[in-house]
Amino acid sequence: MTPPARPRGIAGRRRLARALRAAPVHALLWALCTVWLLPVVGLLTSSLRPARDVSASGWWTVLAHPAFTLANYREVLAADNMGQSFWNSVAIALPSVAIPLLIAGYAGYAFAWMEFPGRHTVFAATVALLVVPLQTTFIPVLRLLAALGLTGTFAGVWMAHTGYGLPLATYLLRNAAAALPRDLIDAAAIDGASPLATFFRLVLPLSGPALASLAIFQFLWVWNDLLVALIYLGGQPAVAPMTVTISNLVNSLGGGWHLLTAAAFVSMALPLAVFFGLQRYVVRGILAGALKG
Repeated sequence: MTPPARPRGIAGRRRLARALRAAPVHALLWALCTVWLLPVVGLLTSSLRPARDVSASGWWTVLAHPAFTLANYREVLAADNMGQSFWNSVAIALPSVAIPLLIAGYAGYAFAWMEFPGRHTVFAATVALLVVPLQTTFIPVLRLLAALGLTGTFAGVWMAHTGYGLPLATYLLRNAAAALPRDLIDAAAIDGASPLATFFRLVLPLSGPALASLAIFQFLWVWNDLLVALIYLGGQPAVAPMTVTISNLVNSLGGGWHLLTAAAFVSMALPLAVFFGLQRYVVRGILAGALKG
């Protein structure tokens, strides 16, 4: 005999009860999202308003007197080297993400699966670099780059960002590599694969979430960096990233808030697109290997 079907009313009441229990959590999450997005909406709205409206009233009054223009973006991109600065930021950020990820990926694989004297000591020393304040390295690194003739060049700032990003990247990618099954590594060795081939054909593809997560954080950090770029690159328009150019705009424009908001949103657009496009990898990448040391 087939069991009697569950009454629809009971199932509906249970779903309603679950929804009511989850309602406070959902309301809190919506509130946090609103608070987080409110400054972004305000910045975007101000960047699209005429200069007279920005000076006369706050962005929240835009619905009472709707007026929008793209003149702010045209003016800020055409003046003060903002367009060139955008491409300078791209030229700084992409190698500064790819180089440390490649080095840290192989270092993490070596620390996880290759036997060599002092492996644990070297790994501990690498992780310990995370606690070294960034500011204490500026003078010696600047002297080193000056001796090599790399100050004021993209190559110099690539090296600086690579060094600053390697400790955390090595730690997380070592954990991600250590979480891989030993059978896979042993099978590759039995088939005659070299360590380099094992890394590129096996470890690197399987560490995709961790690599994507690190790429997001490294890109956001490099793109939004002002101090490192200002010290190692200087303020020359030919190499200045957007952060340096916008900081100069703050001093030169004074009350030109309509242009500053447009410049700030231009600098935010690409990082926001990268973050929202790859956000599903963030948690997966951070937790990769978290339960296996």
